[in-house]
Amino acid sequence: MLQTKMVKNQRVDELQEYFKTHNKSKEQKAHTSKVHSVGWNCLGTRLASGSFDKSVAIFSLDRDRFAKDTTLRGHTGSVDQLCWHATLPDLLSTASGDKTVRIWDVRAGKLPTIINTKGENINITWSPDGNTIAVGNKEDLVTFIDTRTLKICGEQPFNFEVNEIAWNNTSDLFFLTNGQGCVHILSYPDLELQHVLKAHPGTCICIEFDPTGKYFATGSADALVSLWDANELACVRVFSRLDWPVRTISFSHDGRLLASASEDLNIDIGDTETGEKVADISVEAATFTVAWNPKHYLLAYACDDKEASDRRRDAGSLKVWGFSE
Repeated sequence: MLQTKMVKNQRVDELQEYFKTHNKSKEQKAHTSKVHSVGWNCLGTRLASGSFDKSVAIFSLDRDRFAKDTTLRGHTGSVDQLCWHATLPDLLSTASGDKTVRIWDVRAGKLPTIINTKGENINITWSPDGNTIAVGNKEDLVTFIDTRTLKICGEQPFNFEVNEIAWNNTSDLFFLTNGQGCVHILSYPDLELQHVLKAHPGTCICIEFDPTGKYFATGSADALVSLWDANELACVRVFSRLDWPVRTISFSHDGRLLASASEDLNIDIGDTETGEKVADISVEAATFTVAWNPKHYLLAYACDDKEASDRRRDAGSLKVWGFSE
């Protein structure tokens, strides 16, 4: 036991040392208004951002070069959330208040597939097996889209506030966070209720699965992040360094790090095995979206523009943190 603890502490020390020299951010102007969502493709070579300005920006990452490639237009409402295909690096899905889901092939000249849905969409997730996209709307209706036929294959209304949705890593369980601080776990595809976890005393806002399949985490209005054993469905650790509702969380590619953000003026980065703080990122405004690169210790994030100066210099910008220079 003592030896295990020493190994864990050594690992934390190594990560803390690493981020002392890899703590620089690179910023890109992406949009004309607030960025709602950021996400990396499966190779970590492209970064997408969705905005209130109805557009999607695509950036490329080549070693330390981070540059804008193109802007995808077509949505007639705010792009509230996006997600990439788990294994095909050119396929991106977006959810919008215009009552559509769009599936983009981000290679030049490709028109998106448009799927019409019943309500204003606010969250979206793509199953790890690539076969299904789930999208939730403001009326707590979750719509399932078969990506092989590009048709809606199911709709499921819920009688509680659905805040975020996710599949487990094997795509056979579907998770929802709700306004009562619970995580509902359904079998997929039959959507039979399996478990209800009382995760937080406050509204359960966000959920994220560790890429290795060991953990999932939830963030809440109580300013806490809970780390759960994905197999045992038991809470193993709580992160409590933030003071405001946790709006967004993201695991690093190896599952070692968990980034959490809120209206606090810092993004917390903790070690999943010990709960200790590894690093934090100072920000100038509330942060509502973060995403670790799936190959490297690089964190993309975007801050709210409401607290920006009169020149609104931060409006529509996103940053990537973790560079050495």
